[in-house]
Amino acid sequence: MKRLLPAPLLSATLFVSWLMLNQSASPGNLVLAAIFAIALPRIFGGFRVEPPRIRRPGVVIRLALRVLADIVRSNVEVARRILGPESRIHPRFVWVPLSIRDPHGVATLAGIITMTPGTLSADLTDDRRCLLVHAFNVDDEQALVASIKERYEAPLREIFER
Repeated sequence: MKRLLPAPLLSATLFVSWLMLNQSASPGNLVLAAIFAIALPRIFGGFRVEPPRIRRPGVVIRLALRVLADIVRSNVEVARRILGPESRIHPRFVWVPLSIRDPHGVATLAGIITMTPGTLSADLTDDRRCLLVHAFNVDDEQALVASIKERYEAPLREIFER
């Protein structure tokens, strides 16, 4: 089974995503979804250094709910700032020092930051110790860094490193 589906969760995600993107469960789409779900993880499996190890699945759910709530809250905040006076917007690049070392955790953190409206992961140092974040509005650089580390990095460390 492991040879056929080296990454079963990824295969299931690809299968469902294909059907959702096409908005059809026709026989042809089911066959294509199955082909993609089986072939793509096998073809691109060599690019993965090692599969992620999720150590605290319960924290994943808590983090996902936090990220969803933050996305909604950030959408409202960005809309409010855009519709208000431009002088109230203070964009800035901020270096965030990272404690997390797991490459999957670093990639997930960068993705969370990019998905949250008003922030974008812009760069990562070669040693993966600092992440450059562009924020739409920064009143307090240290507060932004502390928020990212507390809200996202700490749970990701629990998930991937502990």
